[in-house]
Amino acid sequence: MIEKLEAIHARYLELEQLLSSPEIAANVEKFTKFNKEYSDLKEIVHVYFKYNDILSNSQEAEQILSEESDAELKQMAKDELAELREEKQNLEEKIKILLIPKDPEDDKKAIIEIRSGTGGDEASLFAGDLFKMYEKFCANKKWSIEVVDSLEGTAGGFNKIIFNVNQPGVYGTLKFESGVHRVQRVPDTESQGRVHTSAATVAVLPEAEEVDVKIDMKDVRRDTFRASGAGGQHVNKTESAVRLTHIPSGIVAECQDGRSQHANYDKALKMLRSRIYEKELEHVQNQRALQRKSLVSTGDRSAKIRTYNFPQSRITDHRINLTLYNLNEVLNGDLDQIIERLQMAENAEKMKGENSVN
Repeated sequence: MIEKLEAIHARYLELEQLLSSPEIAANVEKFTKFNKEYSDLKEIVHVYFKYNDILSNSQEAEQILSEESDAELKQMAKDELAELREEKQNLEEKIKILLIPKDPEDDKKAIIEIRSGTGGDEASLFAGDLFKMYEKFCANKKWSIEVVDSLEGTAGGFNKIIFNVNQPGVYGTLKFESGVHRVQRVPDTESQGRVHTSAATVAVLPEAEEVDVKIDMKDVRRDTFRASGAGGQHVNKTESAVRLTHIPSGIVAECQDGRSQHANYDKALKMLRSRIYEKELEHVQNQRALQRKSLVSTGDRSAKIRTYNFPQSRITDHRINLTLYNLNEVLNGDLDQIIERLQMAENAEKMKGENSVN
């Protein structure tokens, strides 16, 4: 552990020098990359200094115990050593977590797509409920969201809704939401009071920057069309909606929620870049999942991850066998307990992977 911490500290000092170099300062791409790495290492370097202090103080206390004859001094050293050992143990647990390799995508903003699945109108209503849940969760965290594209269901809710979460680092929190969400409840249209099962799919994409994906715009076809659905006369009477097709991959992105064609083009391009980036990441994520035998975040959108049971106010996350009876609170945006448990499970998997390599 000490060797790893010393290597990290050496890299931290190296980055400090690089960032003060005029050559690096003049290169925006390199400066951004090194500055990000430098910021990421700050916490663990701070913990490393604290850990070194504990080791040094422990050594001094042990020396007093072995050399001093004064009973009072020896007792003080003994008490201090007991406290230091407890502090050292707690700090070592923290260091183990900090040393877990971090997925570079975790620091990105996120794009969330919610689509109704099996269940007709009820599935669209549930997709609307999921959108409200994420909207409230983001509001609680003071994260801003921006709707990119939406198509309302005939009875309410959404057949699809796509929105950006404009806060760096949210992908690492929200990525666990990707997959099939299943609801069990009595629909308003059900006269016999029977419980129906419907589903909606959620896909969470890391928002790709221009430096992540280079797109040759000669390979992109741009189409404009009239926006559909809500939005008033201005939206429906002008060709403000934009569809972008990446010809080599066949990937399509469109946006119609903005008031201008220019705004919709920018949002659609951001979405296209992120979808191309996601496709490139898919192979890497599948390999990681196979290595760790991960059940937490394989990126498989077809996997059933969670059930929302209204009659029993029960919510179950099937990946970690977690069952809670606070469905109303969760639907009102209280997702913290579930996400924290998923993060702990992922960290445990990563630690197992590290130990098997070592």
